[in-house]
Amino acid sequence: MSTNLRETQSTEEFQVLQAEADDFAAMFNAARTEVGHVIVGQERVVEETLTAIFCGGNVLLEGVPGLGKTELVKALSRVLDLDFRRIQFTPDLMPADIIGTRIMTTNADGRYEFEFRPGPIFTQLLLADEINRATPKTQSALLETMQEGSVTTAGTIYQLKQPFFVMATQNPIEQEGTYPLPEAQLDRFLFKVEVPFLNRSELNDVVMRTILKRPTEPKKLLDSDRILGLRKVLDKVVVADPIRDYAVRLVLSTHPGTDFATDEIRKYVRWGASPRAAQALIRAARVRALSQGRAHAGFDDVRHFAASVLQHRVLLNYDGQAENMTTPTLIRQCVERLSEEQV
Repeated sequence: MSTNLRETQSTEEFQVLQAEADDFAAMFNAARTEVGHVIVGQERVVEETLTAIFCGGNVLLEGVPGLGKTELVKALSRVLDLDFRRIQFTPDLMPADIIGTRIMTTNADGRYEFEFRPGPIFTQLLLADEINRATPKTQSALLETMQEGSVTTAGTIYQLKQPFFVMATQNPIEQEGTYPLPEAQLDRFLFKVEVPFLNRSELNDVVMRTILKRPTEPKKLLDSDRILGLRKVLDKVVVADPIRDYAVRLVLSTHPGTDFATDEIRKYVRWGASPRAAQALIRAARVRALSQGRAHAGFDDVRHFAASVLQHRVLLNYDGQAENMTTPTLIRQCVERLSEEQV
């Protein structure tokens, strides 16, 4: 193949990829704007939730009641035209209440047989409200679903309709009667997002839209097929070796036994982020690049999601807990001190 032909093909491929990036950016930002018409003042929360959906990940939201977490999922389901269900997690909730159960029925011949009745997990957008109020046994019912997108019961595997997305919430203030999420489940959340309280202007806007009856109904912009099609573009986004290695070193910097760890990490951390964190950083960076119309990811794309990806995957030791050290603070120090240059 001649040099000119290679250059022509390379140019054509770049033009096609750039066109796909522009299309992704238009749809992503249109969806973000439309959800923003319903959810007041939570731009970062909306961005990270949409990013997780396009990545095929899940989100853990931490915030006090009344900040619009349920309305966020409802708005997303309307804008993205996806099925939505909500499960209120309580101490007496059982795994069968989530997954479903087998019941005995009679067939056309009058014979008894078992029939599976699907639970509320058979949806596309699932809100696991106050997930830490359920027992560990019930929480574990979501492990397979969050990772594999399937449900196994009585030896039968049921594939869920894609895209499938779990958004779980927990209250950071009230801890009585709650069960901490196990590390294996925390690791299955792409992001942990802290939802801030509204300021004066935003709270006025909320009151006007609700109490004074000036609601905004979001429009449908996408559907399942369109979302799955846009996901395929992620694999085409260029991630240069230094960018990939930066994400890897950032994850390693959360482990106290590595050369990249800060003094604070060595002092306060018992265990750092898992390999899923490195994968999540790259996937999220690709979405951010595409949302800005770029076909290549950069260092800033990785740094942008560092706190949300890493904070729930880092375990503090006794000293860290005793001195009230927070994982977001440690992650911020790692980002500030990690060089972009490969060592």
